[in-house]
Amino acid sequence: MLLAIVPRKTKDQTMQTNFCKEWFHSRKTIFLRSIGLFLLGIIAAGCPANNPTPPPAPTAGNKVVIRGSNTIGEELAPRLIAEYKKDHPSAIFDLETKATGYGLAALRAGLCDIAGSSRIPTKEEEEQAREHGIELNEHVIGAYSVAVIVNAANPVGNLTKIQVRDIFTGTIQNWKEVGGPDAPIHLYVRDPISGTYLGFQELAMENKSYAHAPTTATNYAGIVQEVAKDANGIGYSSIDLAKQTGAKAVSIDGVTPNNASVNESKYPYNRTLRLYTNKGKEVQAANDFIKFVQSTRGQEIVAQLGFVPHP
Repeated sequence: MLLAIVPRKTKDQTMQTNFCKEWFHSRKTIFLRSIGLFLLGIIAAGCPANNPTPPPAPTAGNKVVIRGSNTIGEELAPRLIAEYKKDHPSAIFDLETKATGYGLAALRAGLCDIAGSSRIPTKEEEEQAREHGIELNEHVIGAYSVAVIVNAANPVGNLTKIQVRDIFTGTIQNWKEVGGPDAPIHLYVRDPISGTYLGFQELAMENKSYAHAPTTATNYAGIVQEVAKDANGIGYSSIDLAKQTGAKAVSIDGVTPNNASVNESKYPYNRTLRLYTNKGKEVQAANDFIKFVQSTRGQEIVAQLGFVPHP
C-alpha cells in the first residue's frame, strides 16, 4: 500500500495564497466598476438633461499645426489665433516659427497643416513639393513693409536704396552726403532680438551689419518718438506709424510708401505674407482659420500690428 505524502503548507505560504486571492478579487472589483461607469456614461449621454449640453472637448479635428516664417509667427500669428479662439474656444493651435523654408519643409513632410511664408517658394522648393505629390495652395494674408522715417524738419524727402543701405551700415554718416544739412546722422533701430531688426537688415541692407552702436527701441512707436525729437535722426517703422507728428516717411527711389504701392509691389521694402496648404490634404479647421485671417476682422488685426492688409 502506497501512501501519498502531501506537504503541509507553511504559515508564509498560506498568507501568500490569501494575499493573491485578495489581490485578484480587488482587481476584479475595480474592473467591474470601470465597466459600470462606462455603461452609465453611455446611457447618460443618450438621456435628455435639464442643463445645456457642454461644449465639445477639443479633438484632433480641432487642431491646426502651423510652421514657418518668423515674420508671421513673432506677433501676427499669436494675435490672430487669440482673436479666432474667442469664437472658436475648442480650437487648438500648435505654432512654431523658425523660417519660411522650415515651414515649407514641414508641409512637404506632412508635419503641419499650414506653412507661413514671407516669400514665394524657390524653384527647388516647388520641385520638391511636386516630387512629394503636393500641390501648394497659396493664401495671401497681407504684407510686411517698412517705411524709412526722418525728422519732419529734415529737408531730405527721398533716398535711393543704396543710400539707405549705406546709412544704416555706417558707410554714410553725414546728412550732407545725401542732400541734407552738414550734420551727423543718428540711427534709431529695433532691438537685435526682434524679427524686425533682421527683417530690415534683409530688405534694405543686403544682410550687411548695422552701423556701430545705433540707438535701439523695443517697438516701432519708440523709434518714431525718438526720430520726432531728433532733427538728425533716421529710423524705420510701419507705414501707419510713419504719419505720426514730428516724423515723416521718405520715398525710396521716388516711390512713396503706402498701402497701394506695397500691394502693387512698387515700393521696395515689402514682403507679401502667405499661408500655404497642401491642396490635396487640407483640413477644415485650417481652412476656417485662414478664412478668418482673410476676413474683414482678420485684416483689421493685420493692420493694427503694422502690416499692410490685403486688398
